[in-house]
Amino acid sequence: MPRLLFLAHRIPYPPNKGDKIRAWHMLDHLAARHEVSLGCLVDDPADLAHLPALQARCAEVKALPIPRGALAGMRALARFRPGLPLSLAWFHHAGLAAWVREGLAAGRWDMAFGYSSSVAPYLLLPGAERMRRRVLDLVDVDSAKWQAYAADAGFPMRQVWAREARTLLAFERRAVMQFDTSLFVSAEEAAFFARLAPECAGRIGAIPNGVDLARFDPAAPWPRPYGPAPALVFTGTMDYRPNVEAVGWFAAEVMPRLAALSPAPEFWIVGANPSAAVRALEAPNVHVTGAVPDTRPYIAHAAVAVAPLRIARGIQNKVLEAMAMARPVLATPEAFEGVRAQPGRDLLVESTADGMAARIAEVLAGGHGEIGAAAREAVRAGHDWPATLAALDALLPA
Repeated sequence: MPRLLFLAHRIPYPPNKGDKIRAWHMLDHLAARHEVSLGCLVDDPADLAHLPALQARCAEVKALPIPRGALAGMRALARFRPGLPLSLAWFHHAGLAAWVREGLAAGRWDMAFGYSSSVAPYLLLPGAERMRRRVLDLVDVDSAKWQAYAADAGFPMRQVWAREARTLLAFERRAVMQFDTSLFVSAEEAAFFARLAPECAGRIGAIPNGVDLARFDPAAPWPRPYGPAPALVFTGTMDYRPNVEAVGWFAAEVMPRLAALSPAPEFWIVGANPSAAVRALEAPNVHVTGAVPDTRPYIAHAAVAVAPLRIARGIQNKVLEAMAMARPVLATPEAFEGVRAQPGRDLLVESTADGMAARIAEVLAGGHGEIGAAAREAVRAGHDWPATLAALDALLPA
């Protein structure tokens, strides 16, 4: 078996949030055909309990802790270098760099796979160029996310985010030119990057996110976690700024437009680490659960799964998972981007509060009755993990 170095900026297990879901499925797929050495960083000590699952799948696991929150920010600032993005400093670990450097010097790996721009510097160390293949999964155009943050920020954060966008894009462009292939989560995201960096156009591709159709099975006997009122559900990590802004906008703009319905629906915000701004949304018709053992019962019994994101990059797992559970999904155009589905048939797409309220009212009145079944078939056709990951086999051949 070829020996593969797999680097990830966060431990790819358990696959319970966006970046870890994609990383885990890619790692699992590659480990069936390669002898994998995994190097990763751990910003949640609770995740260390899952190391045995990774050790069972990999020949070697090097998992090193890094701080989170304010301490992580201070650590990144201490490693600040002119002209470089702070996100690289955030995910720099001297121990991981030493482990990679030692392995490269010893010729321990034939190929390498880097998950996110944050680990690209480790695969640009001396000796990495001698490996047979190096593939980088940028997933999203992260620099564009920082630019979006800058667009609606005040001083001084506007300058901070703008600098991060500018320096990260410059790094993304340099990295892509040094890897054999760089991947994005959708053809749309790859095309967007090619417009920003035309010199990279011939060195990029796309592997869409998938969904585990057996795990997200609408026929399973999921217990109902809600009361009698129709439930509108949003799932996600709730200290992530795009999610925080999405639920805040939905609670303020869409929910009042639904208050006159009988019965009036309730909005359920389901996900770990709710920020203070998210907790402040709690009301008789808005519920914030925090972390739950399993999001699937909440999705299975939702009248509508909503994804009202205003800032989004790539493919939203929350959309794919709700579609796999055969639920009516209502998304903004930003949250719909990259999903292989037909609006109006497989899910509903609206950009305004009035439009969202109208579509929800239609579903609650019995409309769009076939959309759930169509949604599951759409993800089966376009987002089944084994089919989407087959492209990795040509990029990193066994």
